[in-house]
Amino acid sequence: MSQSTESTTESNPFTRPGFIIAAALVVALVAAGIVIFLLPKGQSNAEPAPATSSTATARPSASSDGGKSICGLPSSSETSLGTAPTSQWELVGKMATPTDPEVGPGKTDTNGFRSCFAHSPTGSLYAAMNVAALGSSGNPDILKQVADKLLVPGAGRDAALKETASGTSSSGSSTTIQVKGFLLKSYTPSEASVDLAFATETGALGRTTFSMRWMDGDWKVKPADDGATFGHISQLRDLSGFILWSGI
Repeated sequence: MSQSTESTTESNPFTRPGFIIAAALVVALVAAGIVIFLLPKGQSNAEPAPATSSTATARPSASSDGGKSICGLPSSSETSLGTAPTSQWELVGKMATPTDPEVGPGKTDTNGFRSCFAHSPTGSLYAAMNVAALGSSGNPDILKQVADKLLVPGAGRDAALKETASGTSSSGSSTTIQVKGFLLKSYTPSEASVDLAFATETGALGRTTFSMRWMDGDWKVKPADDGATFGHISQLRDLSGFILWSGI
């Protein structure tokens, strides 16, 4: 039993340090879709806690300079997000991604790189989804920009920059995934923890966590020391506990 466990760990793509940018999310969730059917029924992963019923509407409010976005988007005094925001959706690569003139992205480069989101709970959600979508593109130039501009400085960002510079970061996948729900686990004006639920083309479900930090007028992802932009990926049997939210 122990040998089997060790073998599974060694071959598990979730544990490999080479999985740096969110492009790995596509590959990992495809793997998750396979693994879920191999798990005994008694070993399904725990569901996230039910979402609170707090109000989702964000009210623009005055804020200090530290709360202003670099592109002038309004901030909010809200600290929770209990229902799905009304979102417009557009494809970033093959992934439907939210956009809103009051939430972001406030800046889109000619190569498709997107940044600058509102200092609000909805802004942190959009920013997390933006990193997932940009990372899944597999575009080397965009992956370098994600590592350079959308990750919090530190050992994790250094590792991500090293990976993208060496050209060994994860590439895109022909298999697509789409967001199906979210859960804002915690929020303060400086930190946010966002759970996203995704589905593969075959309908397999998985979840992952993005740890966000507000700095330099935008939301950035706090990567792990090995450079991974997202937290542990786990399989889901259904979307219980998540707030349904999808563009496709």
